[in-house]
Amino acid sequence: MKVLVSDPISDLGVMKLREKFQVDVKTDHTPEELKAAIVDYDGLIVRSQTQVTAEIINAGKNLKVIGRAGVGVDNIDVAAATQKGIMVVNAPEGNTIATAEHSVAMMLALARNVPKANISLKSNEWKKSQFVGVELFKKTLGIFGLGRIGSEVVKRAKSFEMEVLGYDPHISEERAKKIGVTLCEPDEIIKRADFLTLHTPKTSKTYHFIGERELSMMKEGARIINCARGGLIDEQALYEAVKSGKIAGAALDVFEEEPAVNNILLELDNVIVTPHLGASTKEAQIGVAVLVAEQMVNALLGQPVSTAVNVAIIPPETLHDVKPFIPLMEIMGSFYTQVYNGQIETIEVIYSGEIANYPVQPLTTSLLIGFLKVMLGDMNINYVNAAAIAEQRGMKVTEIISKTVDNFTNLITIRVKTKEETKTIAGTLFSKNDIRIVHIDRFNIEVVPSKYMMVITYVDKPGVIGRVGTTLGNNDVNIAGMQVGRASIGGEAVMVLQVDCPITDDVLSKISKLEAVLSTRFVQL
Repeated sequence: MKVLVSDPISDLGVMKLREKFQVDVKTDHTPEELKAAIVDYDGLIVRSQTQVTAEIINAGKNLKVIGRAGVGVDNIDVAAATQKGIMVVNAPEGNTIATAEHSVAMMLALARNVPKANISLKSNEWKKSQFVGVELFKKTLGIFGLGRIGSEVVKRAKSFEMEVLGYDPHISEERAKKIGVTLCEPDEIIKRADFLTLHTPKTSKTYHFIGERELSMMKEGARIINCARGGLIDEQALYEAVKSGKIAGAALDVFEEEPAVNNILLELDNVIVTPHLGASTKEAQIGVAVLVAEQMVNALLGQPVSTAVNVAIIPPETLHDVKPFIPLMEIMGSFYTQVYNGQIETIEVIYSGEIANYPVQPLTTSLLIGFLKVMLGDMNINYVNAAAIAEQRGMKVTEIISKTVDNFTNLITIRVKTKEETKTIAGTLFSKNDIRIVHIDRFNIEVVPSKYMMVITYVDKPGVIGRVGTTLGNNDVNIAGMQVGRASIGGEAVMVLQVDCPITDDVLSKISKLEAVLSTRFVQL
């Protein structure tokens, strides 16, 4: 396999890639050159310079993974990659400490007027009285975003005995309490903060998150730090608030448009700035390069990946317990699609028992892969694009968690509704790799899946099983195993046979014409 590195990264990251793949480092591609070159590569690694557009992604005939040596993926068209089944990975932990430390350094420099005092003294001025600052001790820090970087900032703020108020819709009260943060609504934080620091991604919801309204609500003399993403603050509104004295100052490492050489905020002495240096430490540059290289290697070799941004990931600490269920889910999806007809409207996935304690979204994705591979044939269906393709086809998927279940340690049930009917299949693991289908429609059964199977519904009466077996034998089809299930004596029943070879349409037709046989389906897993 071949990997292209199109932005400068640490040599240690390149070396790790070269242990497994052919690697080309070329960091001066024009967009047209990259579009032409990417045809030959399985993997692409970038930083922030290369813009990975939909046009480039679509040109990547062999492209399987795009990696960014950094936290965000703003320069990658993730939607286009997802549509093509290309995994996008990043390195969110590689520069965590560097960015957290830079945020605190900016806060201290802002509080103590370090840049202005430095310039003054180097101009041979000794004007101590002009640079009186404020302490962080016992001040209130408001923080938006309590992920990896935000949490590290909190640790450092607590060493100054600051009171920390935080907002993050994805963090629990328990987690916030553990790291020493009082969770509050955004407006309360804005009103109470002496210092406000931002650590959220830039999305449609967070764009200009701090604007004229929010700035007007802040304390007189409050200070703002942004080392996260440009665009989180309305720069014109901030300019007016600092110029008027409402806001004592701001410390910015990121800007809405970069390079920010003509930004109006550069005119203000009370705004200290750095040119997007949050991750610019020797340690961080090595960290992001090595981490994204590791993720690229794992992704291309089919190993678990922990930093994909467009794939449901099984956390490493639960991988051992969840991974055995992945083949069960794909088998159930494939089995259903080959046994039943109809345009699927809804899929309800019910996780019962111990499995309900674990992340189940990757398992649901595996189920969808099973469905879609049968429906769409040779189309590339994988963990990246399965959910998006299912949604495009109008399949609504819901997950239900139930920690109690009768008769099984774990039970996963899928209930599928089409325009004509609703059918149910359930499966479990008897041991780590012992997959069983234990419910087909309204019948309890214990099926050991095999490569070739035949599923027959019939009227439960003497001689049916014998006639099926004779017909298969007469046509040189060997039966490896058989399971039956019925709701009542003499009623409708289901028969599943494991066979050693594919069953032709002619043989299926012969069996379907046997007395008491209601339906026949051949299943190949």
